[in-house]
Amino acid sequence: MIRRGVDLTVSAVALIVTSPLLALAALAIRLESRGHPIYRQRRVGRDGRPFDVLKLRTMVDGAEGMGAGLAVNENDSRITRVGALLRRTSLDELPNLLNVLRGDMSLIGPRPTVPVQVEQYTPRQRGRLAVKPGITGWAQVNGRASLPWSERIELDLFYIAHRSLLLDLKILWRTVAMVLGGSGLYKGRAGGWEGKL
Repeated sequence: MIRRGVDLTVSAVALIVTSPLLALAALAIRLESRGHPIYRQRRVGRDGRPFDVLKLRTMVDGAEGMGAGLAVNENDSRITRVGALLRRTSLDELPNLLNVLRGDMSLIGPRPTVPVQVEQYTPRQRGRLAVKPGITGWAQVNGRASLPWSERIELDLFYIAHRSLLLDLKILWRTVAMVLGGSGLYKGRAGGWEGKL
């Protein structure tokens, strides 16, 4: 209940404070390319429940059906100019705060993944679904998308087994440093998910 109370309070305040920035970003997205500025994607949450994650659109409309599909590399031609800036600053994740308010997500936890990825989890890896997914998490602050997929899952399982107020505060502190540095945004040569779509 304490965690949920913190989630509600922080996400509500953050949405109020950032609402002018969100509106400006949405306008910039709409002016640069066709399509809705808010991007919805089906993800899997706690206990395997599906939900739609909300993000600011950073790629051209219909990007999932083009090129590398779900995989996104640096200098991907599908990323718009506005989108590149939003990704670099992690502002594209701000609408995730609405997911937190709705109860789909928490501020801290494993990043939610798409159903096709969850279908390929081993029984051990399904332990990742024991808690609500988060906007940021232990895997996020230890390499994000640049990490091999199996390593990201192991980091998330470590968080679930050891989560505490102290660990959450450490994640929040490292999240600020990561956002300011813009590191780990793209999978590169060794990171990311290599499953078949």
